[in-house]
Amino acid sequence: MPLANRIIKRLYPAVMILLLSTVLLVGCSGKDPLDGPKDIMEVYRATCLNCHGTDLQGLVGPSSDLRNVGKRLTAAQIERQIMEGGEIIMPAYKDKLSKDEIDGLVDWLASKK
Repeated sequence: MPLANRIIKRLYPAVMILLLSTVLLVGCSGKDPLDGPKDIMEVYRATCLNCHGTDLQGLVGPSSDLRNVGKRLTAAQIERQIMEGGEIIMPAYKDKLSKDEIDGLVDWLASKK
């Protein structure tokens, strides 16, 4: 058997273990963006997910990206946006969500920094 084939045969198990370990670590290391209180995550999924996405990445333009919204906006600005709606597309939710639901969304989103 040629030297190259013997080296490949010996290294193959180690390479496969390394590859599998890397895939598992990458898959497990990602933090779930929807990591807030269960009841608030249910509100997000029911009212926000269609425009803001499953990873908070935003689906309707850059301003809909919520991954670091706490850096861009204060809690008061986030609350106003939820209550009164956005400039173009986002509807107002002051008559659709309870005060507790809005407060929960504001607290959770303000922590996204």
